[in-house]
Order: sequence, then structure tokens, then C-alpha cells
Amino acid sequence: MTRLRRSPERIRLPRGFSFSALAAGIKASGRPDLALVEASVGAAAAALFTSNRVVAAPLEVDRASLLASGGRVRAVVVNSGNANCATGPKGRKACERICREAAKLLGVRAEEVFPSSTGIIGVPLPAQKIIKKLPELIAGKMPSQRGALAFARAIMTTDSRPKLASARFRAGSKQVTLLGIAKGSGMIHPKLATMLVYLFTDVSASPRELQQLLQDACDPTLNSMSVDGDTSTNDTVLLLASGQSGARIRDRRVRKKFAHALLAVCQSLAEQIVSDGEGVEHVIRLFVEQARSREEGLQVARAIAHSALVKTAWAGADPNWGRILAAVGSSGVPIDPTGVKIFIGNQMVCRHGTACSFDQERAHRALAQPVCDIRLQLRRGASAVRFLTTDLTAEYVRINADYST
Repeated sequence: MTRLRRSPERIRLPRGFSFSALAAGIKASGRPDLALVEASVGAAAAALFTSNRVVAAPLEVDRASLLASGGRVRAVVVNSGNANCATGPKGRKACERICREAAKLLGVRAEEVFPSSTGIIGVPLPAQKIIKKLPELIAGKMPSQRGALAFARAIMTTDSRPKLASARFRAGSKQVTLLGIAKGSGMIHPKLATMLVYLFTDVSASPRELQQLLQDACDPTLNSMSVDGDTSTNDTVLLLASGQSGARIRDRRVRKKFAHALLAVCQSLAEQIVSDGEGVEHVIRLFVEQARSREEGLQVARAIAHSALVKTAWAGADPNWGRILAAVGSSGVPIDPTGVKIFIGNQMVCRHGTACSFDQERAHRALAQPVCDIRLQLRRGASAVRFLTTDLTAEYVRINADYST
């Protein structure tokens, strides 16, 4: 049985990883903004990146390094407060220089260092500040819960809290552990969002095996959520496997248990990201049922989740189902409105695309809760999707109006 841990105080650590974090002076606040993970004996790696055509320098370096190393990673270096995006050739050179310096101190190859950045776009990365702090950062690494929590806090930007989840299962006489650490609060949109997600496990697997498992776990979780519909330039999901548990993914029983654990951890991280969305007061679990395909269901879900009119209604706990129906109709899916049913909580509010009698106060109370389920039936097929999204509040506007100043 897989046990999911969401409380940072009870996080389980996989073998083979050490963590560190400190303040390098990138953030004006003086808070920690530089973090490190070292895989002491190396790790097999798989990664997913943003679908945005504007891509930050570290992602360009990551793709090249994973090819050069054959999918092996020895260390991850993350800075927050600066995205190192839209910084031209100088941005990439700064990133490569940091990797070379970290590799030299760790005694590994530069292409085995995986860099990530998150923060403001278009500002030159202060590479020298980072390089100056690398010896202290590396000296402070520790394979402990304290180190993992410090790492989680250092990668935050507008996040209000660190995001961690872990799972553990037995494979015969062996024990496998999986830990996920994420940041993300705004610019959250499917096909990856303004998020960095790092997944660490001590199972033994090849990069190719990990890549398929990662894609399968991300599609219904990290790729099925949206806060504001904006796709980031820096999104990264990285899965590292140290192999130190001795359990192997090629064993079908291990693979099945690991896939279940990975899905659970990614789902927990997705829920934590959405619930910590910028200015969010209400999380909506959107269920689109009776679609012809998963992609069609996602297309409808995204249309609803990205409608400013719908999201502002949710902010006021207003059961204005007409806005939802209008978003369905503009999704691009050839919907027959007479087949659509809409439910808020467990109450039907729209039948056959028209008004039906319902208790408006009860619907208002459902939407006023921190989490509310909204369900749609399209009467087009047998596919269903679950999609996490949020309301849109004045606080979201305030945060993003002042972000760079």
C-alpha cells in the first residue's frame, strides 16, 4: 500500500540525495534564493519542459546537457528571483558558467549539472553572486528533512508556502521512497506552468523508463490545472532516480507500485500549487464528462477555466451557470447545447442547455467553500477529465500589477 505524505514535518527522504539552500542576494528581500540537490552517486533523469516558444536559458542548457550526459544528473542548482529569460546569449553563457563552476567544486562533468531559474523575465542573471556562494552552498548539503525543506523554501517566488509530498512502498524486502518538491503560484497553465517540480526516488530505472512514467503521471495532474491561463517560459519537471533502494522498474510489480506512487505525489503537488495560487480564495475541481476524447474534455475544461467572467463569478460565489455554458459553447468543440447538463456541488443547475429549478442559496454556499466541485455532462461520448482551477480575485491583480516593482 502506498502512503502519501503532504505535511512537510512528515516528509520521507529517498536515499542518494542531499539538499542545501542559502541567500545569494538575488532577491531584494534577502530571503534564500539559491538551492542545491546533489545525487551522490548520480541519478538517471527524465524531464518535461514548458511548451512556450519563449524559453529561458537554463532550459536550453538542460536539454543539451541531458543529451550529452545520456540522461544522467549529479546535481541540480536552482535560483529564484531571476528567470534568466529573454537575456540573449549572455544569459546562456552565465548559466553555463555556473554549471562549470559547480561541476568543478563537486568533481563532476558540467553537463551533469542541471540548472533552473525562476523569477523576473528580462533581467540579467547575476552569475557572480551565485558563483561566489557555490562553495558555501555545497558545503552545507545534507541528506535530511531539514535540507529538503530549506531547498523547498529557497525556490519560492510568490508562493506563500513550500510544497512537498512523498510516498513509500515495499517491493519484496526492499523499500522505495519518492519525494516531490515544487514551486508555483501564478502563471499556472496546462502544458506546464510557472512551476518547478523536482521528483526524487531511490528506485533503479533507465532515463527512457522514467520518461514514460513521468509523462503518464503529469498528464492527468500537473498538465490538468490552471490558475490564470498564462504559460511560463521556465517550467520544468525533473524526475531523478538514484537506484539506491535496489528495486528495479523493469520488475512489473515495482513499476506498477511506482507509477501509482508517482501519480499520487504529482496529484498532491498539483493540488498544493492550485490552492496556493496568487490571490486564490476558491479552488474549483472541474469534471467534464461524456466527452468524445480526453483532449476534447480538456479543451472544454480550459475554456471554462480561462474565462474571466466565469472566474470572477466564482470569486463572488455566484452560481451563474450561464457563464459556464457560454464558455463551453466558445470552446471550439462542436457542442449540441441541448445535451449539456451542469452541476454545482451535487445540485443540477442546468438541464439540456436551459434553466432548471435549483436552490440558489445552496449553490452559493457550495461555491463559497474553499473547494467546490463543478460537473458538466456533454452527451458526446464516454471520456472524462478532472481539471483543477481557481477563481480570479482583486488580490491576483494587485500581486501581478506590482510584481516587478
